[in-house]
Formats: sequence, structure tokens, C-alpha cells
Amino acid sequence: MLNGIIHAHSGLRWVVLILLTAATFMALLKWRSNAPYTEGGRKLNLFTMISMHVQLLLGLALFFMSDKVNFSQMKDAMYRFFSVEHTTMMLIAIALVTIGYVKSKKASEEAKKHKLIFIFYGIALLLILVAIPWPFRGWGNGWF
Repeated sequence: MLNGIIHAHSGLRWVVLILLTAATFMALLKWRSNAPYTEGGRKLNLFTMISMHVQLLLGLALFFMSDKVNFSQMKDAMYRFFSVEHTTMMLIAIALVTIGYVKSKKASEEAKKHKLIFIFYGIALLLILVAIPWPFRGWGNGWF
């Protein structure tokens, strides 16, 4: 079961990255062109947030089940990364996306909605790109 959750968590990262990148750049383009805040843009932002929350649930399962999370071996870079760094940055990124979505829903001006999505989703995207255990980091994780 652990192996299945690992593969689901690793595979879903691509969905999250694609949706988050699309939502961020769509918000930038619409903000710069003063385009109206459409139903399609709202749905993209919502699906991005939902996919991140599903990823959070899978990540929490891994946090409590994986042997890579070990607080007694914090001197080892891999254990520290998975126990603290990855977890903290991803939680912050999910919080940013959620806050950005809620703030954009409450904003009255259309340009401000796009601006809020761009800022919050953009910062979250940068955090996620830094916090992903990419294969070139050498901790045995694959691309999927």
C-alpha cells in the first residue's frame, strides 16, 4: 500500500505543477490585459486548489507511513529534507494557494482577482519547485 501511495503522490505532482503553472500564467496574462474574471478561470483556480489538497492528503499519509521521515536522524540531509524542509514548504505552498483563492473570490475588482491569483499561486509555484525531491538530488526518487 505504501508503494501505491508513493507513486500516486509522485504522479500527482505533475498534475499539480501543470495546473498551478497554467493558473499562474493565465492570471498574469489576464491581469496585464485587464480581461474579465471568467468562469473558466475560476474553475482552473479551483481545480488547482483541489488537486493540491488531494496531494496534501497523500503527503500526510506518507508523512506518517514512510521510513524517509525520521526525526531522530536529522543530521542526515535526506531525513531532514523529508521530515522538515519538504513538509514545511509544501504546507506553506498549499496555504498560499488556499488564501489566494479565497482572497480572489472576495475581491471586487476583476484585475485585483487576477493579481491576487498571480501573486499567491506564483509564490506557491516557486516554493513547490524548490521543495520537490527531484531525481537529480540523489535521494532515490524517480520522475514518476
